[in-house]
Amino acid sequence: MARRVLVTGGAGYIGSHTVLQLLLEGFSVVVVDNLDNSSVVAVQRVAQLAGEFGKNLAFHRFDIRDKEALEKVFATSKFDAVIHFAGLKAVGESVQKPLIYYKNNIIGTITLLEVMAAHGCKKLVFSSSATVYGWPKDLPCTEESPLCAMNPYGRTKLMIEEICRDIHHADGDWKIMLLRYFNPVGAHPSGQIGEDPCGIPNNLMPLVQQVAVGRRPTLAVFGNDYPTKDGTGVRDYIHVVDLADGHIAALQKFFEDPNIGCEVYNLGTGKGTSVLEMVAVFEKASGKKIPLVMAGRRPGDAETLYACTVKAEKELSWKAKYGIEEMCRDQWNWATKNPWGYRSPDPPN
Repeated sequence: MARRVLVTGGAGYIGSHTVLQLLLEGFSVVVVDNLDNSSVVAVQRVAQLAGEFGKNLAFHRFDIRDKEALEKVFATSKFDAVIHFAGLKAVGESVQKPLIYYKNNIIGTITLLEVMAAHGCKKLVFSSSATVYGWPKDLPCTEESPLCAMNPYGRTKLMIEEICRDIHHADGDWKIMLLRYFNPVGAHPSGQIGEDPCGIPNNLMPLVQQVAVGRRPTLAVFGNDYPTKDGTGVRDYIHVVDLADGHIAALQKFFEDPNIGCEVYNLGTGKGTSVLEMVAVFEKASGKKIPLVMAGRRPGDAETLYACTVKAEKELSWKAKYGIEEMCRDQWNWATKNPWGYRSPDPPN
């Protein structure tokens, strides 16, 4: 009997790639997503890419704050674990609209945890973020680095981590993995699923991609006077397929190690890449010139952030396989087949 996993936010960028990997690994998957910043087309394409395993995927459209709808899903399926991606994720928007972020991310998570507990499902993989480290003084960031979120989005992630630690402390039956992602980029090698943010993207690569396909005239580089090798911000970019595989590794750990408590893991490559370096590699992969406009620093942006991934390598037997060349190659493949994201005509198989 296949293990069944509930994935909240499973139609989103990281969620859809993780759902595909879960299906290919033989899991049965139920996705819950309100489609606020995602598309049902992603779920449909995941089912196609999964081939014969696509039949093991079910989708429900609702907000996880809808306790009644969530109760119904748990009443009809017994879940072995939950992977929780659902939440708002734009740093800038969170500064302007903090209450919406606290209401959505915190209350959504509490509702989910209450329903999980009521149905005896106490294994959770939570999608946290490197934003919980704020502006780290010492690099690379280890799981023991001081936590200091610098914006409401980051604070929601940090608060949810604390809630998870508290419920595990109160009830040792809870097994929880807190996965702190660095900067996910790229797309599935098929070019069928990828990142398609609604409105103006908040991250570097979707903006680069939109310039390359002619949707934007220039790329704004926020800050070129940082004390880094070329003056631009340095980040730890990780291929989204590597990130998805990290979730599978975390999930497998639940079923292999009965002593799991509430654990934290960084998921990154351990290498820092500047904005200009990333743009140069994308230009090479795409054959397109990306016109740049130097803009001022964005408030809240750290100058340099990259991970120490030793703990995940050692305890989860997981390590990122792909470099920035593959990330840019796959991002461009997705962009050429889907210049307008999921609103594009269906790409050729």
